[in-house]
Amino acid sequence: MANEILFYVEESVDGGYEASAVNHSIYTQCEEYDDLPDTLRDAVRCHFEEGQMPALIHIHYVKNEVIAV
Repeated sequence: MANEILFYVEESVDGGYEASAVNHSIYTQCEEYDDLPDTLRDAVRCHFEEGQMPALIHIHYVKNEVIAV
């Protein structure tokens, strides 16, 4: 993934979604899942210089569920 970046996305306890980049200090959040691609693009564009920007963003959605036995 030399020219790619990976984000872990989780539901926020306050509602909405939180995203953290792996191996980069990028964190962002949004209210609606449909807004996530644009929010991640904006965060990546703010973090990288024009010639250093990754071409692809991978989204790994993590959902933590608890069930009774």
